[in-house]
Amino acid sequence: MEYDKSVINRLKRIEGQIKGVLGMMEQGKDCRDIVTQLSAARNAIDRTMGVIVSANLEQCVRENIEKGEGTEHLVKEAVNLLIKSR
Repeated sequence: MEYDKSVINRLKRIEGQIKGVLGMMEQGKDCRDIVTQLSAARNAIDRTMGVIVSANLEQCVRENIEKGEGTEHLVKEAVNLLIKSR
C-alpha cells in the first residue's frame, strides 16, 4: 500500500510533539503539562491509525469488488485492527 503524503505529514507532526515532550521533561516542566501533551500525541496517533486503516480498507474493498469477491471479512479485519490498537 502506498501511504498518502498527508499521513506522512501527520506522523511528522506527532514526531515533533514527542520531541517537544522530551524537551519539556528536560526542562523539568510540570507532570500535568507533560501528560497533557502525551495525551494529545496519543490522540493524534489514534486518528492516524484510523486514517491508515480506512484508506487500506477502501482499497481492499474496491479490489475485492472488482474480482467479484465478498468484502465482509475485510470490514471485520479493519474493525479488529482498530480494536486491538486501543
